[in-house]
Amino acid sequence: MHEAPGDRPGIGTASGTEPAPSGVRIGRPAIGFIAAWLVVPGLLCAAVQQPPVAHRGSRIPKDSFPPSRFFTDPPASRFFTDPPPPSRFFTDPPRSSWFTNPPASRFFTDPPRSSWFARAGHARSAPTTYDDLIREIAASQGVEYALVKAMIQAESDFDRFAVSPKGARGLMQLMPATASLEGVRNVFTPQENIEGGSRYLRSLLDHYGGSVSLAVAAYNAGPERVDAAGGVPPIAETQMYLSRVLQYRLDYLRQH
Repeated sequence: MHEAPGDRPGIGTASGTEPAPSGVRIGRPAIGFIAAWLVVPGLLCAAVQQPPVAHRGSRIPKDSFPPSRFFTDPPASRFFTDPPPPSRFFTDPPRSSWFTNPPASRFFTDPPRSSWFARAGHARSAPTTYDDLIREIAASQGVEYALVKAMIQAESDFDRFAVSPKGARGLMQLMPATASLEGVRNVFTPQENIEGGSRYLRSLLDHYGGSVSLAVAAYNAGPERVDAAGGVPPIAETQMYLSRVLQYRLDYLRQH
């Protein structure tokens, strides 16, 4: 059976290529060659127009790059041609009263007011709420009224709720062990605190043969340290405490 050229599969049909006008059939390799012939010259022209790549040791002529106003001329900006006037904040120190005349602060200039850090001063001239109670308890324990009152001022400054950093409490600043030894149940009760402190002071006076200085030093530093030192121990806190108590005692003796 004779077949027409258009009826043969792969040529002149949907599954093949269309015939050339001259009657010559064009296959797939021919189409690829024609596409390469059209595209490659354009790529070569673009590559020729690219700027040259600098190699190590080689120099690129200045004319190889197009001129750029940004790099050849300074940027057209008033900041470079006409900079702003100098600023007083950067040229001179800031004119502020905080730096030239800082505000006074008691927290940094003065030490905190505390009976434990206060220097030796004078006894109170005005009577206190506990004067009658101190006089009564001192007489019952056989100790000097002026000495007990001086120790209360040096210890707590007559603050019944005073608590030291080391744990001493009340008017006569009894440590928990001392309060338990003297039978004090509530150290913040003025009567119990003064009674326990006066009894303990009486025992120290008896231990050191009536020496007020040694008894007061032992009340502050402990009898073990006084016995080990053979006198007032070389402790700054104890020596300052003893100086305050003796000064207050002298003042109270002069008042009565």
